Amino acid sequence: MHTTLLVIIVLIVLIGIYILATYNRLVTFKNRVKEAWSDIEVQMKRRYDLIPNLVETVKGYATHEKTTLDAVLKARNTAMQATGNMSSKAQAENALSGTLKSLFALSENYPNLKANQNFLELQRELIDTENKIQSSRRFYNSNILALNTKLEMFPSNVIGSTFGFTKQEFFKLTDNEQEARQPVKVSF
Repeated sequence: MHTTLLVIIVLIVLIGIYILATYNRLVTFKNRVKEAWSDIEVQMKRRYDLIPNLVETVKGYATHEKTTLDAVLKARNTAMQATGNMSSKAQAENALSGTLKSLFALSENYPNLKANQNFLELQRELIDTENKIQSSRRFYNSNILALNTKLEMFPSNVIGSTFGFTKQEFFKLTDNEQEARQPVKVSF
């Protein structure tokens, strides 16, 4: 009788320790996702700050390309104001990336612009920022994968749902995957 009681107590303690450890792992994954999203936001803020400077530099050389410049600024403002779920934020960011490609393609028509040191430096910084955003997105998605996997595995899924943990959305390239697979067309 004494041994049975001791075994039951040990089992209860072990189950409690497992639940506590699983809960703490889920909290860690959730916080890593928040950290990864914060990294993306920092890089996007940097990009938002660089774009007006780049557009102003291009304006001096390409005054009749107002449509392209306006599209870049409009996409920037839309991306800055995007709220809601991850899909809507990703869509706004993808639209901004597309307009930036057209801005860089536009510079090919203006040799003086391509030689302008200020433009080259802004372009280099923006390209560097785009690379950092891509890296941050990969880091974010890997943390989402870890959290979502843990939330789908038994018995951690029971513990996760008991404490209100939910699966998160990946940062996707675009809703239209066929469009994303097409090469960027640049024409002059």
